[in-house]
Amino acid sequence: MAKETKTNAMRFLEKSKINYTVQTYECDEFIDGIHTAQQLGQPLDETFKTLVATGKSGSHYCFLIPVALELDLKKAAKSVGEKSVELLHVKDITGVTGYVRGGCTPIGMKKQFMTVIHSTAENMSLFYISGGRIGTQIRLCPAELVKAIRGKFADIVLGSEE
Repeated sequence: MAKETKTNAMRFLEKSKINYTVQTYECDEFIDGIHTAQQLGQPLDETFKTLVATGKSGSHYCFLIPVALELDLKKAAKSVGEKSVELLHVKDITGVTGYVRGGCTPIGMKKQFMTVIHSTAENMSLFYISGGRIGTQIRLCPAELVKAIRGKFADIVLGSEE
């Protein structure tokens, strides 16, 4: 059996001494987070997708939200101190992050962007995020991730009131 190649995200977690586990699934191209979670038997509310946005200032930001929810752009902008943010176009994801759509994670990007994780993760002991390539998920502690990437928790999804 071939040795699994580590992603930048895995190397970053190991260097930061953060425990994680990896789950892989067969996938040749992008599938959305809901289908990924269902394929792996992961709870939807514990499986987060990474969205990258650009603020009015031109700065980039990462937002992690449960796969079944939608990002509230106004709340997201407020959480990072911007007047507004807009999601990065799919064609620009690799150039900005170094990752492909469906494999984007806030860990080990070309540059570390301010990252905001939806507040529901703050009280979770573990959650799932992309592992840095299509077909790979990482399970780790949200609080440890926030500390390692100097991110924060905030209410950033549509329809929630905190």
